[in-house]
Amino acid sequence: MDINARIARRVRDLRDAQGFSLEALAERSGVSRSNISLIERGQSSPTATVLDKLAAGLGVTMASLFEDGASPAAEPSPLARVAEQPLWTDPASGYVRRNLSPAARSPIQLVDVVFPAGQRVAYDGAAREVEIHQQVWMIDGVMDLTVGDAQWRLESGDCLAMRLDLPIVYRNPTRKPARYLVALASLPTRRNG
Repeated sequence: MDINARIARRVRDLRDAQGFSLEALAERSGVSRSNISLIERGQSSPTATVLDKLAAGLGVTMASLFEDGASPAAEPSPLARVAEQPLWTDPASGYVRRNLSPAARSPIQLVDVVFPAGQRVAYDGAAREVEIHQQVWMIDGVMDLTVGDAQWRLESGDCLAMRLDLPIVYRNPTRKPARYLVALASLPTRRNG
């Protein structure tokens, strides 16, 4: 299946499962109703920033937007062959992400990213209904990450842990592509009271 068609179906299925209208998701995510409609019809290729906003509005990780949402009759396989792993390219920065995790439900999601030289992607760290923890492990190259007010330079072998509740900027300051692994885990948000 084409990756934009997969994203379209997944966003629509998640929105429907939660009973959100287009207007409600637009309000929750900060993405316009018309843009969501175009994405759900597969007529728009959303950027990483837009997908992150939609994921926050839907209460899921961005990696969840690339999953095959169909409910198979049998238990999903715990194995994800490389040919089955969704591959997506951000139309704004050209970064390429591959969802590595199998369809079997797990609290951990793995994503392999190749980030082009000189590019930058910023996420605004919208409030989420789930607590998402992320670790970025550099496989090759250099990346500058800004998490809230903290700045980090990651080089091969370095690993940075963070929660996805602050603005995050990824930037490759070099003339060579960088490659890193992202590990995500979701926990229900603790409520006060």
